[in-house]
Amino acid sequence: MSEEEIVLYEVDRHVATITLNRPRQRNALLVETLERLGQLWKEIDRDPDVRVAILTGSDCGTFCAGMDLKQMAEVREKEGVDILSKIGDVSFSNMRDIKTPLIAAINGYAPAGGMMLALGCDLRVAVESAQLGITEVHRGRGSPWAMPLFWQMPQSLVSELTLVGDFMPAQRFYDVGFINYLEPDVESMMRRARALADRISEAAPLSVAAAKRSAMATMDLVMGHALKEASHIHEKAYASEDAIEGPRAFAEKRKPVWKGR
Repeated sequence: MSEEEIVLYEVDRHVATITLNRPRQRNALLVETLERLGQLWKEIDRDPDVRVAILTGSDCGTFCAGMDLKQMAEVREKEGVDILSKIGDVSFSNMRDIKTPLIAAINGYAPAGGMMLALGCDLRVAVESAQLGITEVHRGRGSPWAMPLFWQMPQSLVSELTLVGDFMPAQRFYDVGFINYLEPDVESMMRRARALADRISEAAPLSVAAAKRSAMATMDLVMGHALKEASHIHEKAYASEDAIEGPRAFAEKRKPVWKGR
């Protein structure tokens, strides 16, 4: 499958739409998907015709299922390395470096990497049926990328997400302000996302850029250190036998057997 197929990209009246396009795999992220997204983050910032971007998934009931655990298990089996060695930036901070405003249109389930992509956006709209979660503890993985959530919702809620690892309904995220708008169906959600994007695209470009950069600069006064420290703390988990067992158990459709090492 080519990069153009796994991620769709179009620009219409100053609004770019980026669509994860692996519906049969619930829009799970391949290494190639992340490489393509990395290219697009740079492209939208270079293109003067793009003033705002919408990130969504193909309509399959899932916004993004997170990293493709089957590919993760295959990389470990064939090459003997963790898949993160092929990604590099485990906190996915390249999304935070984008100057162009990003709107997440969450059209279904968003666990793990799907939640990470939503977190990396500036605004979020979702269908009422969507559920979000940080499921890494049940895969022997980690979530250092989730640390910005401590600036965006109550500590107890973030701790439940990262420790319990279960899905939560979109309504709960809306109630604490993490999601800007909830809509009854995908069509209404995309209309809402487009309406927000159009309003941003109609605003003064330099003022919009300054507003986003100011927000990121304010958060980064302490968050930059937090992300680096969290990534360092997770190194042991990523290098463990359990980090191999989690994706392998998922690929083999069985319950993982944790060793704690």
